[in-house]
Amino acid sequence: MEVGKLNVALRTTKGSSAVRKLRQQGKIPGICYGGGKDPVLVTLDPTELMKSLDPDKRNNTVIAMSIDGGGKNEVLNVMLRDWQRDALRGNVTHADFVRIDITREVKATVPIVLTGKAEGVKLGGIIHQAVRTLEIACTPDKIPTTIDVPVDALGIGDAIHVRSLKLGDGVRALMDGGLTICSVTAPKAEKVTAAAEGAEAAAAAPAEGAAPAAEAGKAAEGGAKAAPAKGGEKPAAEKKK
Repeated sequence: MEVGKLNVALRTTKGSSAVRKLRQQGKIPGICYGGGKDPVLVTLDPTELMKSLDPDKRNNTVIAMSIDGGGKNEVLNVMLRDWQRDALRGNVTHADFVRIDITREVKATVPIVLTGKAEGVKLGGIIHQAVRTLEIACTPDKIPTTIDVPVDALGIGDAIHVRSLKLGDGVRALMDGGLTICSVTAPKAEKVTAAAEGAEAAAAAPAEGAAPAAEAGKAAEGGAKAAPAKGGEKPAAEKKK
């Protein structure tokens, strides 16, 4: 199976028994929806589905789906929207496709990759990546494989936000521009925070071998009631003697 091409068959049967028979034959059920048209039920080979996906773009691959059945062979431009896997075996058990118009924008989620080494890291700082994928909108042919973010110029205390990303022509971010992608922090600040948290925990915990204050107070009170006052009346056991 060629990347970006997938042959499927029109599915006319429904229900769990029909789906079970399909899977016994090495096939899986699928559905194609969107584009202002009625959903189309299909049957496909899960191995061919995986081969049709670009190894880097994966779900963002534009697929020419050839549907055989109903007396005609129809070709639709689709993208894989979702799939279900068997919890134990991990194999694909169902696939959802969405119709697309290659001349119109679609939404896609693309991985963010930090490139280079930040100046702040060279000075002992630590880089943190807060966002690892970016939601974008563009025509299908412009969906990038990754969003590469150069971090070489980042010093300690610097950060890169969504609004600072350089996306390709016709590609726009769908996330808040003020959202932080990554930042470089000073290691001392992290150590001070950890030390402060440790000190608070130590102050809150009782010393080793010591009872909590509330329990110690109760013990002292109970001891005072049990012990007779100096020179006072003797316990009942001693009176009988």
